Amino acid sequence: MEERKNAEHFLDLIRKSRRGRFKLYIGMSAGVGKTYRMLQDAHNLLHSGIDVRIGYIETHNRKETHELLEGIPFIARRSLFYKGKQLEELDVSAVLNIHPEVVIIDELAHTNIEGSKNTKRWQDVLEILDAGINVISAVNIQHIESLNEEVKAITGVEVKERVPDSVVDSADEVVNIDLTAEELINRLKDGKIYESSKIQAALQNFFKNEHILQLREMALKEVASQVQRKVEIEVQPQRWVRKERFLACISSNEIKAKNVIRKTARLAGYYNSSWLVLYVQVPAERADRIALNKQRHLINNFKLATELGGEIVKIEARRVADEILALCEQRHITTVCIGKPRLSLFRILLSTDTFRRLLAQLSKKDIDLIILS
Repeated sequence: MEERKNAEHFLDLIRKSRRGRFKLYIGMSAGVGKTYRMLQDAHNLLHSGIDVRIGYIETHNRKETHELLEGIPFIARRSLFYKGKQLEELDVSAVLNIHPEVVIIDELAHTNIEGSKNTKRWQDVLEILDAGINVISAVNIQHIESLNEEVKAITGVEVKERVPDSVVDSADEVVNIDLTAEELINRLKDGKIYESSKIQAALQNFFKNEHILQLREMALKEVASQVQRKVEIEVQPQRWVRKERFLACISSNEIKAKNVIRKTARLAGYYNSSWLVLYVQVPAERADRIALNKQRHLINNFKLATELGGEIVKIEARRVADEILALCEQRHITTVCIGKPRLSLFRILLSTDTFRRLLAQLSKKDIDLIILS
């Protein structure tokens, strides 16, 4: 078994060495200049003798961006009819056959047309990277999966097209394209982002000054955490530090579980650490007793956690606290994350012996407890 593990580890290293390099631009919103910068990169690479092609680009008819297309070779898109319209998608097969050194692929969060090989463009990108082709791509901060609820709280808009955090984490280089709120709003008013008929609506909704400031902060934090992750991976620590490992404890409550999963994923990402999701199936929630809609929500939350890089642990037991403590011991957990209880924390501490015992045991083992709102 040990020899097999060593062989698999070595094979994994070989695969990683053959994988293409991934550069990702992150912006706080549309119009900050991500596509413009990717095309500038393409021109610089061409001047250096690198075989770079455009796999998919979306200029949105922005004049300065569109002008940069000139002189850059492109790979023909795949054309197909869908619901009576002729549409175009990235042609993954063509990219793989031509096999350029670098390919530019815009709009990472895009959902492919029904019937495509992959459901999402980020899946296309991973396939291309696995083939040893370098990729430059871009995404807006609101499309990162674990930030979905925060973005919705800020803007009132739920973003449907999302990219798993694990895809962002896999990037070899993450670059923030930053503008001040004033600069971005001026670009919008000058017609450099949307056509004139859409400008006023954008100013009253997504492009409000307070929205932009908060999204900008999120983008800066995300890129900073990615840089920190790279430092921790590539720079040898001068002294031993405790390696964080998070445990998200969830129930069959759909909304609360989803919130705990997303926030734990963010914490784990910040610390560049592994994390687990624990669901203890008590007798009242056995498959023959729990409602079908709750079962469906649980499965969806397990899928979300997996996409965000978490490991699922499902246990059938009566005593939830005992299972939490046992798993902390087995998997060397440093931080336990739970959802905010319905009752006030003070009343729980006074009235719930199980909760008090859990707190006491976690404290004794030097394990932090985070209660997520």
